[in-house]
Amino acid sequence: MAKWNLQSYLTVNIEPLPPVVVGDAVTLKCNFKTDGRMREIVWYRVTDGGTIKQKIFTFDAMFSTNQSHMENYRKREDLVYQSTVRLPEVRISDNGPYECHVGIYDRATREKVVLASGNIFLNVMSPPISISVIAADTPAPFSRYQAQNFTLVCIVSGGKPAPMVYFKRDGEPIEVVPLAEPPISAASLQDGRASRNLLTRDMDDTKMQKSLSLLDVEDRGGRPFTEDPFKGLTPDPGLLFSPATEVVPETVVSREFPRWIHNVEPVYYFHHTHIPISDGTVEVRAMLMWTLNPQIDNEALFSCEVKHPALSMPMQSEVTLVAPKGPKIMMTPTRARVGDTVRILVQGFQNEVFPEPMFTWTRVGSRLLDGSAEHDGKELVLERVPAELNGSMFRCTAQNPLGSTDTHTRLIVFENPNIPRGTEDSNGAAPRPTGSRLALALVLTVVLELT
Repeated sequence: MAKWNLQSYLTVNIEPLPPVVVGDAVTLKCNFKTDGRMREIVWYRVTDGGTIKQKIFTFDAMFSTNQSHMENYRKREDLVYQSTVRLPEVRISDNGPYECHVGIYDRATREKVVLASGNIFLNVMSPPISISVIAADTPAPFSRYQAQNFTLVCIVSGGKPAPMVYFKRDGEPIEVVPLAEPPISAASLQDGRASRNLLTRDMDDTKMQKSLSLLDVEDRGGRPFTEDPFKGLTPDPGLLFSPATEVVPETVVSREFPRWIHNVEPVYYFHHTHIPISDGTVEVRAMLMWTLNPQIDNEALFSCEVKHPALSMPMQSEVTLVAPKGPKIMMTPTRARVGDTVRILVQGFQNEVFPEPMFTWTRVGSRLLDGSAEHDGKELVLERVPAELNGSMFRCTAQNPLGSTDTHTRLIVFENPNIPRGTEDSNGAAPRPTGSRLALALVLTVVLELT
């Protein structure tokens, strides 16, 4: 009598998947072939390097009515099954390994279960979500006599895997020299220049001649400020509508540069770093560094472009290197009176300026109200302006590594009817009632003597 081979077999495999993009609908397919009776199917999401398995789907044949319990175990029949798990909108957190575990009853004995499994790694890609180009070590001054390094940094965030980043100039790819280490910061070249007193720039022979209203005031009998503040104060009748400031044409740095600057193609150095983010994405910082030439780099268009397998076309961000020109000055209040707090602010420029400029305020022919020679920042605040500031000229120097420009404005201080002439102090404040306090002290003295 022949003996039947009742031992069952089971093969399991998961259909491979190409990389998917965040937001896609994904179906995981587990195929298995057996001649035994189905026991269970379990899907796991594997995390923490395989130490944790999270059950995401279970099928238990013991509680299913789809199969008959009157199956003839001696009848051998090969059956092919497929179990699917659908992820409607995959996220980066869904990235990782998945396992499909299948169990069948052995034909030899109902108590024995045959187990097999398959696995797959789901690769979830994420396109970059942001790209920006900034200038390193800014704001920085303009240097006419010493070459300075300049660095553009392209920051690309949200990509997985890390994207490929490259630079273009005026639409043409830039040939770069790769660097294994980050480029040397330009700050070391700029430190010595940043400490240079900006007042000495008035002696620079490469600047255009200043306005006659600034340099020839003495020849025309004018003064930068009034010696007698009360004779020089502007009267403030109700019908007088003269402006509070006089805007003087700006002084623009000429494009005459020393001979060490040559019109040759610069050498561009390139370095990039990858910074892993906790959500599984990578931030890329790509740096492009070269020796700046304001003659040829001013108004040059630089773009940073990104290629990524999850993008149908490159992503890009671009900047144009531009020197500052035509600062727009605003003063509040528009009609300054003795004792007022005056704010002079740079609102913007006639053009788009990049990189961000630095601002320095000086008072022509004298120091600022607080006694300092200069003030850094977009805004100059003059607290409790005295009469002595009437007619004073203030200069704003705006500069970036591409160039520099000066803009002047004259402050006109009106009389303040709330402060009688000759009674305000040097800071424009009203006098304190010292006479009243003295009289009160005398009265108290007399009362004390009488008692």
